[in-house]
Amino acid sequence: MHSGFSLNKNFSTNIYSLLSPQMQSAPIRLEATGETSIESGNKKSWACSTHIDRQMPVFSEHHIELVSECLISSGQPERLRRFLWAVSKDQPVGDSEAALVARAYVYFWQKDFDSLYRVLQMRNFSKKNHERLQSLWRIAHYLEAEAQRGRPLGAVGKYRIRRKFPLPRTIWDGEQNSYCFREHARRALHEAYKKNPYPTAKEKANLAAETSLSVTQVSNWFKNRRQRVRASESRKSR
Repeated sequence: MHSGFSLNKNFSTNIYSLLSPQMQSAPIRLEATGETSIESGNKKSWACSTHIDRQMPVFSEHHIELVSECLISSGQPERLRRFLWAVSKDQPVGDSEAALVARAYVYFWQKDFDSLYRVLQMRNFSKKNHERLQSLWRIAHYLEAEAQRGRPLGAVGKYRIRRKFPLPRTIWDGEQNSYCFREHARRALHEAYKKNPYPTAKEKANLAAETSLSVTQVSNWFKNRRQRVRASESRKSR
């Protein structure tokens, strides 16, 4: 599944070795030196190193997030499951947001969708995790519907599933998306169109910044809007 992370795997100690079978009985302590995420284009990469302390298991939420994102990105559900099991034994951070996000991915990979839905509704997740958790929610419902019907869903079928199973407020900020644009963006575009159906390049750039859209998206919206208005006026004149 897509996690949105691109990982730097030049670890001083490979974190995956922490989850090898021979390590399962040993208490593990992780320490990450990569305290901050590194922006690279539109993706994030993590740089980290670890060492093993066999005396005392200590996992901070940062450690959980760091290891979980590495295992999610590399598509290793079994190792992620074992890591979460080790964390949850006696660690109060076992129910942290990072652990719940990781648990959601494990349930999704296992096709345990009932457990996935429960996790996604357990708490309010931070906005940074909304998009990917929404994808898990929707794709899980699509897969369940396809299994029941015995055939892939088309666009109409997926739309009906989204209507039948709306996003829980725990992974959604409450703002509707309309035709792939958020309502605040559509309102801003409509107001700008009323003032000038043919915005200048500078006005398009300002609108793009205001609505978090690209200049191309803004230009296409105005072009399509003008076409719809002309078609409507043509029908009325007949």
